[in-house]
Amino acid sequence: MKKLIPILVLLISFTSYAQGGEKMQERIKAQKIAFITEKLNLTAQEAQQFWPIYNAFEAKLEKIKSEDLRPLKKEMRSGDVSDKRADEILEKVMTAEANMHNAKLQLVEDLKKVLSSKKIIKLKAAEDQFNQVLLDKLKEFRERRRNRKN
Repeated sequence: MKKLIPILVLLISFTSYAQGGEKMQERIKAQKIAFITEKLNLTAQEAQQFWPIYNAFEAKLEKIKSEDLRPLKKEMRSGDVSDKRADEILEKVMTAEANMHNAKLQLVEDLKKVLSSKKIIKLKAAEDQFNQVLLDKLKEFRERRRNRKN
């Protein structure tokens, strides 16, 4: 039952997708927090130390994605770039991806100070599980929307 609640709330969140992307992102974030907290079985002390570290990591990744990668990917999709510009884009993408990797390495180092290695591994598994649930629900949502149009 405990595991079912976050998934049900996630489903409810998807039904209100049309209310706006920002609201949806906040709901997804809340569900991710609940999901991870449950999967890691954090103590109050661990949670108090874990969430600021994890939230800072997430903010850093989002900053890299929004400021560095999204504009580049938009330009890459256009397909209309010179060879010189393609080299520049590739270099910037590789730098951004290296920065994301370094942020992940730093996350692990920071988390080792507050969590056991076992819980850090559980975190990765929980993130993967959450992302899979999210993708599955998104596919269902799109399919339902497509079926309504037909």
